[in-house]
Amino acid sequence: MEKNAKIYIAGHRGMVGSAIFRKLEKEGFTYFVTRTSSELDLRDQVAVSQFFTEEKPDYVFLAAAKVGGIVANNTYRAEFLYDNLQIQNNIIHNSYLNGVKKLMFLGSSCIYPKLAPQPLKEDYLLTGPLEETNEPYAIAKIAGIKMCDAYRAQYGCNYISVMPTNLYGFNDNYHPQNSHVLPALIRRFHEAKEHGIPNVTIWGTGLPKREFLFADDLAEACYYLMNNYDEPGLVNVGTGVDISIKDLALLVKNATGYSGEIDFDISKPDGTPRKLMDVSKLHSKGWQHTIELEEGIALAYKDFLSKYAIA
Repeated sequence: MEKNAKIYIAGHRGMVGSAIFRKLEKEGFTYFVTRTSSELDLRDQVAVSQFFTEEKPDYVFLAAAKVGGIVANNTYRAEFLYDNLQIQNNIIHNSYLNGVKKLMFLGSSCIYPKLAPQPLKEDYLLTGPLEETNEPYAIAKIAGIKMCDAYRAQYGCNYISVMPTNLYGFNDNYHPQNSHVLPALIRRFHEAKEHGIPNVTIWGTGLPKREFLFADDLAEACYYLMNNYDEPGLVNVGTGVDISIKDLALLVKNATGYSGEIDFDISKPDGTPRKLMDVSKLHSKGWQHTIELEEGIALAYKDFLSKYAIA
């Protein structure tokens, strides 16, 4: 990317988009075009078309999406499918119509089959049934990958797809019902500590294993790939290391200073048993993460305290 290029980050105020924005600023980029969701509804075909026609960005990072944890995914199934399809359809198609030089589409590890072999290789896509609770979101993201590939094949568009593992970090969502597991744990342990609650209850058995990547590490990877990667299909972005939900809870408990007990509600669903990314393709391209989980949780908790803490 040229330093004077005009860059559009869709979702620039979210956790991923803001991390990409910070990284690009750090690298000396200054020509950004941004819109908040109140200024531009990315589900609105006419509005997005007008935006691209007027602004004509050179590069696009498609980090905008409707996201959430198990409860949100399973509750708002229609919204997760419709909103995400509309957002990516509008941005990808209008990028083509307006001559965008390169587009990065950001997806999720939930695109892979529920019982796919571990670790998850890129070529496991569409080889089995999806996890039921987040199937609508996964289907939308799979459609985005295929759309990027289709526009590359038919129109010669330089569109790439990046699939991050579970993310956390600055500007995360700590909503009590709609957040992902790690920020949800941070909020719950913090509030339990503040209110002297003797037990924190966690859904499921605590046995499922998950992989976590700090969002600023993802931004580093995105910048690297935008400059060094140009292939159809997708590339996983992660650490290549996972941890059980039980052990994750213990790390968060320690980081927040909570002294009570942890209970597991085995009547609640666990979700996918394991989701570990195979990141050998990414490593072969020359990039690896730098922020380890314990350090990242401490950084995330500090950010939570500065912005979201409710005593």
